[in-house]
Amino acid sequence: MKLWIWLIAVFSLPALAEEPPVVYSGTLGKTSIVLELDLNKPDEVTGRYFYQKYHLDLPLNGALDGQELKLQEGLDDFDDTPRPELTLTKDENGGWQGNWTNPQGKTLPVTLQPVQLPAATTDDGYLSALIHTDPYEYLRLSALQLKAGKSENFMGYQLQWWTEPQSKISFFEIVSGYPETEMQAINQKLRTRLWQEVSGWHSCMLGASRFGQGEYQQTVTPEYLSDEIVSVSVFTSYDCGGAHPDFGESPVNLNAKTAETLTLEDVVWVGEGAPFHYLNAEDRSLAGKNDVDFDTFADYRDKKWAPWLVKQLTAAYPEQMKKPTEESDDDCDYSDTSVWQFPAWYFTKKGLYFDPTFARVLRSCEGPEWSVLPWSAMKGHAGSVAISREN
Repeated sequence: MKLWIWLIAVFSLPALAEEPPVVYSGTLGKTSIVLELDLNKPDEVTGRYFYQKYHLDLPLNGALDGQELKLQEGLDDFDDTPRPELTLTKDENGGWQGNWTNPQGKTLPVTLQPVQLPAATTDDGYLSALIHTDPYEYLRLSALQLKAGKSENFMGYQLQWWTEPQSKISFFEIVSGYPETEMQAINQKLRTRLWQEVSGWHSCMLGASRFGQGEYQQTVTPEYLSDEIVSVSVFTSYDCGGAHPDFGESPVNLNAKTAETLTLEDVVWVGEGAPFHYLNAEDRSLAGKNDVDFDTFADYRDKKWAPWLVKQLTAAYPEQMKKPTEESDDDCDYSDTSVWQFPAWYFTKKGLYFDPTFARVLRSCEGPEWSVLPWSAMKGHAGSVAISREN
């Protein structure tokens, strides 16, 4: 967006701007807590808090009437079940004072003050960034300790695994095989992903809390490491209180030289002219001259990429790519180009693995074991990053 358009938007629509949630620290009874409140709508205040001893979110919802805030603990379960309540009054220092009362009548004092955060830390880059972008999550994650797990050698690189005990989220770091500077940058990306998955686990538990405990199981598998590539499969199955459980593949693909995330067009290009680079919205500040908008990206994937991939996979796997008939054992139509438009993908020793995307009723069709595009099929279709192909 051009600067002058942005300025008009900002100064013409002040009423639309919302304040970020406010984070407080304090005590409930004698126990330390961290609490976050969204106060933008006084009649629909929402929030959450966690006991620093347990780290798990407890949701809050209620209303602000003048200086008095009344909140119920827990998500609406639609069955009129009595729930703990917080009755708080704002004090002159911007904090809150009041009481927590459970359905049995037990009352405990609550004291809260705006949280004091460090300007910076010596922690890894992701946790430091959270101080400014998500202080509530920073206060949770920065208090967690990772536990060292197994050490293993994979494709000539030594890996050390780490686990966050409560969520059981695990990821590895690389301890030998790359130059030190490159290895530090790669490991920062891998550690960031670990913390993001821990946050995802907590979000899942919060979303499922009206139904009891959620489910969040994850398998992280190193798939391909080389002087140029770090590629990791991250497969997650979860039930976070929605209409259906779900699952999905969300790999890590990094340029080992720079630790930058690789897009598919960085690796394989079947369009005209120079390969472009599409960045997600959160990465737009890193945009360069070859970056494009989503419409251009989607049009390429629809008209160029998916038909080309179907043709290559059909040549490599003619039986699996046959269109199903009434006599077929299943309805998985891998010849449909739409399921290959936005596949998850990662490197393997034999080529690139692609995981198609199907409508929910056919989700069982996802994750085929065979859908690896051979290195030979990609000759003459190099992307924007120089990568050595296997023979």
